[in-house]
Amino acid sequence: MTTDGLALATRGLVKRYGTRPALAGLDLSVPSGVVYGFLGPNGAGKTTTMRLLTGLIHPDAGSIEVLGRPFGRGDRHRLFEVGALIESPSFYPYLSGLENLRALAATGAPTPRGRIEELLELVGLRERARDKVQTYSLGMKQRLGIAAALLGDPRLLLLDEPANGLDPAGIVAMRETLRHLASTGKTVFVSSHVLGEIQQLADVIGIIASGLLVREGPIEQLLQGEGEVRVRVAAEELEPARTALAALVPDGGVTQSGDDDGWLTVRIDAARAAEVNRTLAGAGIYASGIEAGSDLESLFLELTRGESVGHEGTFFGVAGGSR
Repeated sequence: MTTDGLALATRGLVKRYGTRPALAGLDLSVPSGVVYGFLGPNGAGKTTTMRLLTGLIHPDAGSIEVLGRPFGRGDRHRLFEVGALIESPSFYPYLSGLENLRALAATGAPTPRGRIEELLELVGLRERARDKVQTYSLGMKQRLGIAAALLGDPRLLLLDEPANGLDPAGIVAMRETLRHLASTGKTVFVSSHVLGEIQQLADVIGIIASGLLVREGPIEQLLQGEGEVRVRVAAEELEPARTALAALVPDGGVTQSGDDDGWLTVRIDAARAAEVNRTLAGAGIYASGIEAGSDLESLFLELTRGESVGHEGTFFGVAGGSR
């Protein structure tokens, strides 16, 4: 398998904890200059993968390439090209956000003059830069962590649950920031359990289950044909509507909401919503509501056999580019 043009690649990656396999031969291919969404149910191996990619732990087998070059035990200096937000915070609570970033900058690669102030502005902390970190909310600490990960102007950014603790406005700002970074040529690798956010954020996704990659590719391509159309009809027309719509989709492709509210879900390409409506009209049934969209959640549940999505501990910190 070629790794040319990839910002990050793993081949046959294996990691065990005692007799329990956390990764069982993981192959990831992360293109340069994209936002890559890394998804998997709780216990699938996401956090183990993030630790391996930052040298916090070492694989039992397989290989890792970072920015086109092999990455192994003796290559932690290579992390000056990588910014990461992994595991528990490592900020001094009695120092301000500004002072924390200065302390981190002093331990890593040289930081250009004005870089810290620029990053505090980028993550929306300029007004609180001189306040002690112990007064920061979880979301503010998370944003400070991203600023710290960007200190060395890394080409690759690894983020584990970056939206943790953020309010809706903060999540939107985070999304815009990460999309901007990708537009400048950086690669942003995001591990998350928030499927709706990843659907709006990522260019490419990889889904793992039981330590193996089960699907990877551009999100638009993967969601093609994974859409659904929801229609609402009168309660007495539910069964006739199910019968009519069954002609459009395979067995089991039409389901009813458990709320007995008249909504039917049709597993069909969202672009065929008009066809669904025409089919109902042809049967003398007129929908009072219709919704269509592609659904990452449905694809995820199908590929992971319905396992609950989650994350292997919500712990965050700073590694790599600023350390």
